[in-house]
Parts: sequence; C-alpha cells; structure tokens
Amino acid sequence: MRAGRLPRAALASAPCLLDMALVQPDPGDAAWLRPVPPSSALAHLLQPITREIDERIRLTAALAGALAPLARVADEDPNLAITVLEGRSLIISVLREASTHAKEEVLTAQPGGNRLTHNMRQGLENARTAIASGARLRHLYQHPARYSPGLKDYLAQVPADRLQVRTVEQTVDRLIIFDRAVAYVPATPSRDAALEIRHPALVAYLTQVYEVLWAQATPLTRQLPAAVPGLPVTAVQQSVARLLAEGDVDDVVARKLGISVRTCRAHISKLMQTLDARSRTHLGALLVRSGVAGTEAGETTRRPAAGA
Repeated sequence: MRAGRLPRAALASAPCLLDMALVQPDPGDAAWLRPVPPSSALAHLLQPITREIDERIRLTAALAGALAPLARVADEDPNLAITVLEGRSLIISVLREASTHAKEEVLTAQPGGNRLTHNMRQGLENARTAIASGARLRHLYQHPARYSPGLKDYLAQVPADRLQVRTVEQTVDRLIIFDRAVAYVPATPSRDAALEIRHPALVAYLTQVYEVLWAQATPLTRQLPAAVPGLPVTAVQQSVARLLAEGDVDDVVARKLGISVRTCRAHISKLMQTLDARSRTHLGALLVRSGVAGTEAGETTRRPAAGA
C-alpha cells in the first residue's frame, strides 16, 4: 500500500489478498496490481452477504404470513391440540420447559416401585424449577415406592411445604399435568415417545382421573393400614394376595404393583409361610378364607386362583 503497487508474481505467497479483494489489476499494466483500501474491499465482500440476508428476511416474512392462518385454525380446533414427542431427549427438554412456565400446580402419577436415580435427578431438577416459578407439587406413587432410597433422597431435597406425596396400590401409567392446561402421557410402551395434550376436555378428564386416584391414595406421612389384624401381612403383600386370588399370574401381579417378578415371588413365599400353605393351590384357598385377599370366606373370586 505504501508503494502503490506490487508485481502479480508476489501474490504466490499471499493469494488471500486477491481473494479478499484487497488488490486489483493495474489498468495500465496487467503484470502489476494496485492495493485497494480495506474499507472498499469490505463493502465489496459484504454485498452478496447483504443480499442473502435480505432474501432470507423476505422468505421468513412470506412463511410467517402463509402459516399464520393455519396457526389460528389449530388454536381454534381442539382436535389439533395433541402433539407427538419422539425421543427421550426431546421429552426431557419439553418437560423442563413446561416446569419453567408452571405457575400453580404440577400433578404427577408415576407407576413402579423402585425410583431410579437418574429419573429422580431429572425429576428433582424439574421440581425445583416449578417451585421457583411458584407452583406446588403433588406426586402419586405406588405403595412399593415407600421403600425406595431414590424417593427418600428426592424428598429430602424438596421443600415439604410445596410438595404432597401419596401412594396407591395401582395407578395409571405415567401422567404429568401442568396447571391443568397441558398433560403428558406415554405414547409407546418403551416410553421413547409421548403425547403432549392441550385439548381442554381431555386435560380436564385426565385431571379428574388423577383426583379420583389421589382421593383413594394414602399420604406418605401415614402408615399403610394393617392387612389383617393378627397376621404379619403388609399392605403390599395384601395387594399381591388379592391379585393372586383374582387369578393373575406372577408377572401380571408384578406389573400391576410396579415391582419386579422376583420381589413378587418373595412376597408370595412370605404369604405361604405366614398362612402355612403347602402349595400354591392351597395358598389360593387360604388367601380367601383368611381374608388376606380382601374377600370374605365363601365368596367366589373373578377367576380361579393362580395355580388352581
């Protein structure tokens, strides 16, 4: 720039000068190049970028104008207020965002007994976010969750005045409701997809189902009632007994109560010892006769007892 020009051969070691329009051919001698002020080179380089930005802004405005009427139709038609969320990462992200906007109440129903550590970690993060936004929490678990170390650790980290927990023998599949305005339920058995429901009637129905379960559930602060006076049978074992008496096999009983098959069979073994049953068939009769299954003696069950 100080000399006013340079030979074209000099660009062999610095081709970027030509690429960035910092030099241009000398009109009087093609073997030489003249420098261009950086401000002029910058304006030249920005022209195509500016045109592209302008084009994208026009495209954005056109798309918004075309889709706005469809968005209004979707808002007016509740039948379109169900969205499928595919992928665990998306589901986690959406629930986290919903927790951020919760203002009044978050209702959750969680099936299963043992609360896994990573699930409780995600739940704790969402719970803290919702509480920070002013919401209260209600959690509904199955009875075996009372003995889960993961749940106990979770409860120790959530303010007790913002959380209520109850347990019930059986519950619906996973259900989360934010401010009675949007609900989330699994869409597949593997839970790698979920439904986001904003249909007012459906959300109201799911909320009513939750309230019925909540009314029948036992507060976590209250001990479960003894199954049968005089017999060392826990509430979970009574649930196992009742389902066995109704004819459910071990894996079905385990699934309904949110426990593993191994744990279910351990409860059955304990029941056999308690009632001095000689076989599974004998156990089925003793469960009804003793009242452990919640059925009066002589009253027929829905199906033959398991193993009969």
